[in-house]
Order: sequence, then C-alpha cells, then structure tokens
Amino acid sequence: MGRTEKHRGSRTYGRGKKAGRGAGKRGGRGNAGLHKHKYITTVKNDPKHFGRYGFKRPRPPSERERSTINVGQLEDRMGSFLKKGFAKKVGSTIEVDLSSAGIDKLLGAGKLKKPLKIKVMHASKLAKSKVESAGGSLLLSEDEVREEKTSEAE
Repeated sequence: MGRTEKHRGSRTYGRGKKAGRGAGKRGGRGNAGLHKHKYITTVKNDPKHFGRYGFKRPRPPSERERSTINVGQLEDRMGSFLKKGFAKKVGSTIEVDLSSAGIDKLLGAGKLKKPLKIKVMHASKLAKSKVESAGGSLLLSEDEVREEKTSEAE
C-alpha cells in the first residue's frame, strides 16, 4: 500500500491544515506578509526593514536654501551684530557686514528707521529702496567681485 493510498478518506492526506501546495504552512514565500501576519516578527528582529536609509544626494548650490534676513529685523538684531563684531559704529551710521554673519540675502519686509551701511551678497529691490530711503547705503558683494575681475583684466 502506497502513501497516497494509505491516506485515502482523510481530509488533509497527512499534511495538516492548509499545507498542500504552494507556500502553505510557512505563511507565504519570501517577504510575503511582512506588513500583515509577520509584522511583529519583522519589527522585532529587523527594525530598520521599513523606511528609507542610506545615501542622500547632495543638492547643487543653486538649490540650497539661502540664509535671509528682513530689513525690519536688522534693528532688532543690531545688538548681537555689534557684540559679535559683524557691525561697527562709524559716526551716526552703523556699518553691518551680513556676509560675514552668514546671511546671504537681505529682504524687504518691515521698516528701517536708522541709516545703515550694509554689505551683503544679494538684496531684493524693495530692500534696496528701503535702505536708501532711510538714508543708508547697500553694498552688494557681487559688485565687489565683478570690480576685482575687471581691474585684473586691465
């Protein structure tokens, strides 16, 4: 009498519940069920299985965020600029070097009451007009770089 013949009449032919064909008894093949019936095992034994890990591509300089400050914030932060040496008083005006303070761009929100001489890489049109209307001046570092290049070429 062969194996199959021996099991005739039994419901599972000696394989137990749901273990006939395919990946029965083991809950599916491979990673099947990691979000369902094998979830606890996955989280316990391999907590970093889900999610993104690894290398993040650096963004080119044009996409990096610029550090900005508004015209209205200048007077509020003037005390810290003076203490740290990013600003100095010259007569009635204050000279501020925002580039050395790590600020790339001056924006035009807010009001400016005192005349300031500001050195910065970039500035919006509104910021330029507000600084000049308060009696100050704006020196863009880009202009300095361009002037040096033209003087070297001559």
